[in-house]
Amino acid sequence: MKYIDIHCHLNLEQFDLDYKDAISRAEEKEIGMIIVGTNLKTSEKAIKIAEENKNIWAIVGLHPTEIPCEAFDYDSYLKLAQHKKVVGIGETGFDYFRHGYESKNTQREIFEKQIAIANEVKKPLMLHLRSGINPDENAYKDALEVIKNHSKVNGDAHFFAGSWEEGKNFLDLGFRLSFTGVITFARNYDEIIINTPLNMIMSETDAPFVAPVPHRGERNEPVYVMEVAHTIASIKKEPLEKVLPHIVDNAKKLFLI
Repeated sequence: MKYIDIHCHLNLEQFDLDYKDAISRAEEKEIGMIIVGTNLKTSEKAIKIAEENKNIWAIVGLHPTEIPCEAFDYDSYLKLAQHKKVVGIGETGFDYFRHGYESKNTQREIFEKQIAIANEVKKPLMLHLRSGINPDENAYKDALEVIKNHSKVNGDAHFFAGSWEEGKNFLDLGFRLSFTGVITFARNYDEIIINTPLNMIMSETDAPFVAPVPHRGERNEPVYVMEVAHTIASIKKEPLEKVLPHIVDNAKKLFLI
């Protein structure tokens, strides 16, 4: 692998008709990928796709915004988590933007259950953290508290969009920070990318969402992780041939792939 997309969703309906084509385009560029579940159905599909492909792995879990639609079945997720192609648990955490701050306690309960599964199978967490509009609706702060009290594993703060201070708090706990195609057109991530050590940073697409420049407005897909990795190198003012091996190695070490 020359590149890796550590967070994509080829298991969603946007790829129902051509996910195999998207995989082929990524394979041509030597890109590995991790497909992340959002509920039980998409977690099962992530595993199925991973089973069919060499450099594809799965992460299983219940997304915070899916909590109203699905009762969390601990035993079912634990069984999926034990699969040999499953390399993490999530995406899990807090979403106060779409799910509402008033549901904080419910989100926390499910988050703690998924942490318990991660602890049991000794696999890292894939965090989804999105704060609300008000300053006290801080998903990063609340997640750090839960992790410190309950987690025996580390993981990745996916689609990181917090402050550098918040990022440093996650790094101090051994969590990595990953970035999407947003960094190709928004400059408010530059400080965090510059400050994040090369051995703690990772690339992702969150496909089919947030396609990078020059593909804005299109459906995103894993092959576009190249744009993300190249932008990380550019922002850090480091040679691409130095940055790419670090990004891939960081994923290998965290997810044991």
